[in-house]
Amino acid sequence: MGTRQNYTHTKFYTMEGKTISSRMQSLLLLYDMQTIFFLNCVDGISDKDTHNRLNTKANHIAWLVGSLVEQRYGIARKVGIDKQQTAHDLFNNGKGIQDNVAYPKLAKYKRDWDTISPITRHAFIDVSDEKLDSQIEMGGINMTLFDMIAFTIYREANCIGQIALWRRLLGYEAMKYE
Repeated sequence: MGTRQNYTHTKFYTMEGKTISSRMQSLLLLYDMQTIFFLNCVDGISDKDTHNRLNTKANHIAWLVGSLVEQRYGIARKVGIDKQQTAHDLFNNGKGIQDNVAYPKLAKYKRDWDTISPITRHAFIDVSDEKLDSQIEMGGINMTLFDMIAFTIYREANCIGQIALWRRLLGYEAMKYE
């Protein structure tokens, strides 16, 4: 895959620099891919369609995107970055989808994504093995920070896949992988 030139903060896939912890190198590659895939999966979706659940109880695009952005800010906080997304209150503490709530427009989520992604990426490069081995709590489960980062990146892929499916169900062209 080539370098995405129009990402505002950094180039991906051919990044310079090596992670301090060798365990983070492959996770960083996946993180970089998700950073671009997120932007690609929401590209061109109308704000009206983000709340369309097609008469199901499935999570709509607006919730999936906000949840994904909240998760990225959450992992950033675990590596020492004290920031919150604009819609933090809608997603704080793992809040599920709320009926009759107007979630923010995609542009707001994209700005938050563009803000946190390069900062977190830098923190991932600099995180030490000692920090990665530190124990944290997530949803009543104790795990290492490394395990939480791995889970977070897995969940990002899952949410991006759901949004990509919504694109097709709502009549949009397939998500681009470049």
